[in-house]
Amino acid sequence: MGGRGFAMLGILVVAVAGGSLAWWALQPGAAEEKATAAFLDRFWTHPIPAQGQPPEGFTPLEASLDPGACRSCHPDRFAEWDASLHSQAMGAGIWWQFRVKSPEQVKECARCHAPMAEQLALMGRDLGWEDTGGAPPEHVPADLHREGLVCAACHVRGHKRFGPPAEDPLPAERAPHDGFVATEAYRSSRFCAECHQFPEDGPKLNGKLRENTYEEWRASRYAEEGVTCQSCHMPGQKHRWKGIHDPGMVREAVTVELDAEPAGEGAYRVAGEVANTGAGHKFPTYLTPKVYARLVLEDGQGKVREELDRAVIGWGADVEMTEELYDTRLSPGEAVRLQSEARLPDQAAGWRVALHLDVAPQEHYERLFRYMFQQADKMSAETVRTLEQALKEAVATRFRALSERVALDGEG
Repeated sequence: MGGRGFAMLGILVVAVAGGSLAWWALQPGAAEEKATAAFLDRFWTHPIPAQGQPPEGFTPLEASLDPGACRSCHPDRFAEWDASLHSQAMGAGIWWQFRVKSPEQVKECARCHAPMAEQLALMGRDLGWEDTGGAPPEHVPADLHREGLVCAACHVRGHKRFGPPAEDPLPAERAPHDGFVATEAYRSSRFCAECHQFPEDGPKLNGKLRENTYEEWRASRYAEEGVTCQSCHMPGQKHRWKGIHDPGMVREAVTVELDAEPAGEGAYRVAGEVANTGAGHKFPTYLTPKVYARLVLEDGQGKVREELDRAVIGWGADVEMTEELYDTRLSPGEAVRLQSEARLPDQAAGWRVALHLDVAPQEHYERLFRYMFQQADKMSAETVRTLEQALKEAVATRFRALSERVALDGEG
């Protein structure tokens, strides 16, 4: 699988692990912060070591690493995870890449997409570059590597369960799997940073870390006010992790204003604004998504008659991620303004101006996947089918987040 296109795949997965937490500066005297950092530095090793043999006395259900086993006692959390992007971390968009990457490249991406040693072994067997020595043990489901970021990746080490302190925990002797170890680390933004922040020496574009979400948050007022990643992305400890793919989350992140002032007969001065008033990091934070703001003139039936102005909000790069095309992301509190003059024809009853906000969560991948079809003749038929599925799924994520409209009376 030679060629420039395949060679560059090692740098194309944007969401790759950020490495050890040891490089973060700690506030002097912050004992809790130090304890959290120390815990997470031990907790996040790559790959996550194999769990080993289950403790004596564990039932098959207690020993299992299958997310479905967790559903028995945590049905709501399982349903939330199952509908989240974490459960889709090993979907077609990454799997076709793994089929053409080297083992070293796969292991780097798997740090966050499927971080457990058991998942990596199963992956190697499927991809033909690792002999796992037969079937996996009973507590490891054969499809665990295709389940993405599973419950055990964040909650199990050496068959011990970990999680945030519970309001009314069961005594360990009555709880399944010998209860769990409670730690405040699960309420810290540092927990999320392992897969949402590159270290200072990580991959960059135009001198900027390609993944810098934690540091963007740390520099914002939200960090000072104690608003953590979990506050917005896991409210009530819900395991949904909604973000740029969710229309409601986008509407919470931005404020849109639209105004039209008379400027003579049949004419209006139109101005719109999109401001980042709710995201605790840049909007959007990654290279992958793009947000399109369009200021348009609509007739009485809602048909667009003229595009007055437009703006792209995002971080653009070529598919090889070697050249920055633009960076128009909005830091917390920043805004982009659109303006133009609108002229109405005679008898323009019901006409109005509108500001539409459209989101393409996977825009960079859409371009990448189309680009890689140029090398389809070097791929297996199954890889091509997976790539086709990946492109279809990426395009399907597009949506209109909101529309703001102001009626024009036609008199100016």
